[in-house]
Amino acid sequence: KHPGGRGDAGGQHHHRINFDKYHPGYFGKVGMRYFHKTQNKFFCPSVNLDKLWSLLSEQSRDKYLLAKPSEKAPVIDVVQAGYYKVLGKGHLPKRPVIVKAKFFSKVAVRWF
Repeated sequence: KHPGGRGDAGGQHHHRINFDKYHPGYFGKVGMRYFHKTQNKFFCPSVNLDKLWSLLSEQSRDKYLLAKPSEKAPVIDVVQAGYYKVLGKGHLPKRPVIVKAKFFSKVAVRWF
């Protein structure tokens, strides 16, 4: 019924040629071990530049975008909206804006 063994049996023994030929790198380890890895440290939701203005309410968006450029700039608090990092994809309108976030990518910093 199972003359060569069940499943992947013999991968390092009697089926060695098949595994080495068609599945190189199947056995072994790669990378470094991370003991007791908790995901809290790596939680970093991100938002792109082109979505920043959508975090404002429609009223304040109209107030700052449609009117002539005023002395006051809107403050967009990204952390309050649930994001930590601002990435640099997209374009921003030619209006002054203050963005509060924990992290900025290099490309996003060029816009400010």
